[in-house]
Amino acid sequence: MAGSNSLRCGPPSEAQATAARLEYFTELYGVADPYGSRDRWYEQRKRRILLSALPRRRFRTAFEPACGTGALTRELSARCAHVLASDFCEQALVQAREALGHVANVSLENQALPADWPGQEHGFDLIVVIEVCSFIRPHDVQAVARLCAGSLATDGVVAVCDWRWPFEARVCAAHCAHDIFDAVGLHRLVRHEEDDFLLGVWSVAPLSVAQREGIVDQS
Repeated sequence: MAGSNSLRCGPPSEAQATAARLEYFTELYGVADPYGSRDRWYEQRKRRILLSALPRRRFRTAFEPACGTGALTRELSARCAHVLASDFCEQALVQAREALGHVANVSLENQALPADWPGQEHGFDLIVVIEVCSFIRPHDVQAVARLCAGSLATDGVVAVCDWRWPFEARVCAAHCAHDIFDAVGLHRLVRHEEDDFLLGVWSVAPLSVAQREGIVDQS
């Protein structure tokens, strides 16, 4: 039986890691709103900070992978003409569909990252990657960061937010994930750091909000 034990040695394969991650989230979303995304002040405040950090009031097309129960999706829908929200956990999507079924400008899809990254003919104006990077390996974070950079419209924006405290299921630290996004050729507009989470906003265009609104000369 030594051979059987040796098969379990070493890091898990991609398929094993994906299966374990899906099992983890399926169990997690076996209860309603496991993160308290609707009622906890921490979650409400985090969304407000993220939304306030975006450099534009309105966006045409947005993509939100790993949408969970859809709490942020609902708020994005008020600022975007259309939001594509996805999750690889069907249990999470069940809760999101119940919460967002009546919101006409939201589409919900079952997609895994980075394998099922959606195509977008003219690019997304906004991509929001919130509480995702902690659960995927650094090389997958690199793939997601490159996909974000390559999927943005000419004035597109990507926002990334990650929990900073250690927990058992973490496979990529918040600072590591944000360093990866720093390296894909986008312009960082915002770095917001607290004990609890790290928020970054990057854009194709290197313009501050004041520059975008003509308050500051762009020359």
